[in-house]
Amino acid sequence: MPALIRTRRLLFASGLIAASLAVTGPAYAEKGFGGTDGETQEANSGEDGTVSVTVGGVVFDRSKNGSGNSAGALTSSTSWTPPPCWYAPKYTPEQLQKYLEPTWEAGSTGYEWDAEQRDRYVNGHPYKDFNKDKEGKGYFWDSFVNRDFPPGWDSCEEPIFWVDEGDPPPANIDNAVTPEVLAELAYAEIRVPGTKVTLAPAAQTKVNLPTWAWLDAADFKPVSVTASVPVIGIAATATAEPISLRIEPGTKDAVTYPASGVCDINNGRIGEPYAKGKANQSPPCGVRYLRSSGDGTYPLQATVTWKIEWTGTGGAGGDLPDGTFGATQDVVVQEIQAVNR
Repeated sequence: MPALIRTRRLLFASGLIAASLAVTGPAYAEKGFGGTDGETQEANSGEDGTVSVTVGGVVFDRSKNGSGNSAGALTSSTSWTPPPCWYAPKYTPEQLQKYLEPTWEAGSTGYEWDAEQRDRYVNGHPYKDFNKDKEGKGYFWDSFVNRDFPPGWDSCEEPIFWVDEGDPPPANIDNAVTPEVLAELAYAEIRVPGTKVTLAPAAQTKVNLPTWAWLDAADFKPVSVTASVPVIGIAATATAEPISLRIEPGTKDAVTYPASGVCDINNGRIGEPYAKGKANQSPPCGVRYLRSSGDGTYPLQATVTWKIEWTGTGGAGGDLPDGTFGATQDVVVQEIQAVNR
């Protein structure tokens, strides 16, 4: 059996790799609905960021996502990561038959594997004649995979299984789509604005001179992604809201404002723009360098932490681990003790 699982996994991966070369947008998965007879599934992206999967599976609406060239994915602040693979409705009885029978006839997966599959889906152990007597009353579920192939992408090894319409998936199968699993998949699709901070002084700063730092408040508003499975009527929305900015000066010879280096969101603003006359004041968010950068620069790191909440079908909801997204920018520090601004 392990050898057969490996064979199926390799065939599955080969199809996904080929698909990833042809599909743009987020790319999720393999085969399924729509009379495709097992053809590769594709994802289409609209101008507003809405992404729909054309052959069943999970649909992602990214129209309320962050945008721009510097936007990026969140990194969980804990060891938790979104599901690298999951199970969702993929076949009607007729579609499963059209998908499996040519594979058996070709003999590409070996006699033993084909015989076990026939026994499972044709001979009544547990499904008789592909469950055709339940046509229109449920779906066969199978695995889908994140095409980026993160660690664990090949861990969904459950054989194709049936779920009656209106019933939840089997509780013993991890990552079978539920509102919570959809929220976790939506988390993986969230994109947030870049975190290059505005500095004053801008071109270069001076030793012992407070440097103000802030982010454009208009860019740092909540963003969200909705994941749904229309054929079974479930959905979930994951929403990311910025809560703080961490400044790391890039050298130990520096003082941050506040001392922790963490600037909290205040009235929807991250930091405060510098205004004339504040040269000698301590900024609510910023840094003061104690040593010149010489002929080089200091790599200032700015990282925003985002709180993640989700809501789903049936009143479900809760929190997911905070996410972070950061960027590095070079800062020139000159050896001048005083300057007029």
